[in-house]
Amino acid sequence: MAITVEARPFGKASEGGDIILYKIKNSKGMEASVINLGAILTALKVPAPNGEIADVVLGFDNGDAYNDNRSVFGAVVGPHANRIGGAAFTLDGVEYKLAKNDNANNLHSDAKKGYQNCLWNAEIVQDGVCFSLEDPDGNMGFPGNKNLQIIYTLDEENGLTLRYHGSSDKRTLLNPTNHSYFNLEGHAAGNIAGHTLWLKADYYTPVVAGAIPTGEISPVKGTPMDFTTEKSMGKEIDADMEQLKLTGGYDHNFVITGADGSLQHIATAKAPKSGRVMEVYTTLPGVQFYAGNFIDEQIGKDGAVYNKRSGFCLETQYFPDSIHHENFPSCVFGEGRDYDSVTVYRFA
Repeated sequence: MAITVEARPFGKASEGGDIILYKIKNSKGMEASVINLGAILTALKVPAPNGEIADVVLGFDNGDAYNDNRSVFGAVVGPHANRIGGAAFTLDGVEYKLAKNDNANNLHSDAKKGYQNCLWNAEIVQDGVCFSLEDPDGNMGFPGNKNLQIIYTLDEENGLTLRYHGSSDKRTLLNPTNHSYFNLEGHAAGNIAGHTLWLKADYYTPVVAGAIPTGEISPVKGTPMDFTTEKSMGKEIDADMEQLKLTGGYDHNFVITGADGSLQHIATAKAPKSGRVMEVYTTLPGVQFYAGNFIDEQIGKDGAVYNKRSGFCLETQYFPDSIHHENFPSCVFGEGRDYDSVTVYRFA
């Protein structure tokens, strides 16, 4: 049986235009639903070992609700996900100023104009959906006329693949990510502290207040940041460690060991009750493990109440604030250097 894709209306965007939902299915019972608003992954239905199917991402029942998506559930964030210190950067001798939307810093580019709130162009392709977006020079403070594309595809091995491509006619910052919150027991199951996690990361990037990296690349060994051996997400999340206190729990960039641009297995999360296992693969050098420490209480799909630590994120990325740290991998693209990355969420 081939992968199927169906489209249907899903609401209205606040800036005008129709929100369309695309449901991608395989023959194993897995379904991924994505919408043209924010290129958002709204649902991901995955079987457990006993055959029970559950939706494992947090979100809303209709497109209208995503117009106020303050937790950025499921969205493609850009052009620069995560944080930029001081909400400004200098590139090729020119200073660019961004929205100060996270105290004095910039978070996820722009709370209103960011890619997470845009209506993308959509086209059904083989085994999935291709979303594309044109972003003009100077928008949100970033240079360059930028073209972005993300293709979601599903396969018969229960893998959801996200392929990104970006280009610009000027050198600029491109660091998009997907901001899905996972709960492998089911989106309405509550606290994720019992999930286990393994990360292929011997190092992480410590932060100061405001979650801006110091520029250090520090070893995880002997600290609560060590997930090189599988352990529960909640085991040390409230440990007496300054890094965890600064961010209310895990909300840090982990440095992928041996990252070289090839597709590598970088994380495995497991839900002990349902037995669901999610493996993460990426070509990128970093992953932000966010344990949902600041999810505001809100009503999600099926009337579920979401709040603190109802879901976790594994956001593949270039490191936060890399423009200010020469020792971090560069996310400067354009003028012949296109952005390309692949991330796969595969369910064993």
